[in-house]
Amino acid sequence: MKLELSKFIKKEAFKIGFNKIGIAKPEVIKEDAKNLDLWLNKGNHAEMEWIKNRRDERVDIKKYYPEAKSIISLGINYFAGKNQDQIKSGFKFSNYAWGDDYHLVIKKKLRLLLQQIKNYNTVIDGIACVDTSPVMEKYWAQRSGIGWQGKHTNLITRDYGSWIFLGELILNIELEYDASFDDDLCGTCTACIDSCPTSALTDYQLDSRKCISYWSIEHRGDFEEKQNIDLHDWIYGCDICQEVCPWNITFAQITDKKSFHPRSEIFDWTEKEWKQMDQKKFSSLFKNSSVKRAKFSGLSRNINKNLINKGEAK
Repeated sequence: MKLELSKFIKKEAFKIGFNKIGIAKPEVIKEDAKNLDLWLNKGNHAEMEWIKNRRDERVDIKKYYPEAKSIISLGINYFAGKNQDQIKSGFKFSNYAWGDDYHLVIKKKLRLLLQQIKNYNTVIDGIACVDTSPVMEKYWAQRSGIGWQGKHTNLITRDYGSWIFLGELILNIELEYDASFDDDLCGTCTACIDSCPTSALTDYQLDSRKCISYWSIEHRGDFEEKQNIDLHDWIYGCDICQEVCPWNITFAQITDKKSFHPRSEIFDWTEKEWKQMDQKKFSSLFKNSSVKRAKFSGLSRNINKNLINKGEAK
């Protein structure tokens, strides 16, 4: 029963469009919970209090979903095959946000898969999760055999590198569990750490207070002069640590998901057009986009900050 159902789930997941899938047994997280606490106590989460507020659910999945008996981790490749040098404006824009909001795309696929599982066996119930849920998704992806957490803190897979989005289904039924991915294939490589212009990375740890992605997406309000922020031409997110990763350079594959193909304006707009962007243009361009998280005010702030750092004014 468990093996047959697990095979059915994996087959359906690939049909729906997921590229990676693995199944893990729910457990209280121990060693990684200690690492999370150390990370939080250092203040490495910056102003992202939502990480701290739901800490207990993160380390004990049954505090989030008490009926949990299986965690299905799923991954979708989003690499679009383009690079930052192709962006006409000279600004830089994180690959993951070139297309549609991955939360919406993945959640839709997860719900479809969950419904198919319920149709297969009506006693099964569960919940669909993306990274807005208090689930340590990289931990569970590793436990389910999908890949390992790299020194840049992203999950790396053998066949897609780290250009993958993760999502989970937590079910109330035991399945056939996959073997954990216990190898660390980063070896002695420190390319991501060495390439970070703000020194935000140490081995397997990220200090959000130094991270360009944090400042350009999560930070609310203006930049204070004392913060001495340099976004290094990035106006949304940052991909440097992934761009230099040998696993991405060697194994990245162009996604077949049209949802993640770039909006042409991101590549075609000139610096002048970005400077002239208003709320109406922002809302139109980034409809169904994760860029809405930064809001028009945040993206405008980032554009202006980069111009100021180059000696220009918006």
